[in-house]
Amino acid sequence: MRELIVVRHAEAGANVADCVSGEPPGPGLTQRGREQAAALRSRLADVRLELGIATELLRTQQTLAQALAGRDVPTIVEPAFNEVRFGTFEGGPLAAYRHWAWTEPPDVHPPGGGESRAEVAARVAAGLERLLARAEDVVLLVGHALPLRYVLDAADGVFPAARVEHLGHAVVGPRLDASAVATAARTLRSWSRSPRFRDAPRL
Repeated sequence: MRELIVVRHAEAGANVADCVSGEPPGPGLTQRGREQAAALRSRLADVRLELGIATELLRTQQTLAQALAGRDVPTIVEPAFNEVRFGTFEGGPLAAYRHWAWTEPPDVHPPGGGESRAEVAARVAAGLERLLARAEDVVLLVGHALPLRYVLDAADGVFPAARVEHLGHAVVGPRLDASAVATAARTLRSWSRSPRFRDAPRL
């Protein structure tokens, strides 16, 4: 792979309800989300793409399908970029998970068999490493806010924060060359082994 373009999925039902949704397939796109995905198709019309990647969640697959409609671009599903597994927070208000996430260390699991942020970083790093080994030059990845924010920050060598910076729906992110993707993979792999949020208070 020579270049990676990352895009958060378009608006889905869970976003409107402001609730947690990490278990596949999850809610699909809203009418506004379908419009956002159609607009994404226009923005990517002049970009040469050789592969499209979605996660196991329906909202990314629908966004990708709309973005590539009318184009002969192969697509795959890559679970490494799935949304966080939220445990007992699944289906509940997003505010409740955020309150927990902003006050717990990154290696702590949410109750009910959820996934720690350190585990998210490790699997995303593995996914990036697999992408780097692919033969396609330009790859479009449609994913989720937290994993994609981890990728974008780590591409600059920056460790994850507990409070992640917002990513808009169906907004084309920075185009990452292979070197930046490799940096992201190394940064996330390293952080996952000894995690500490960069915005954690100093003791």
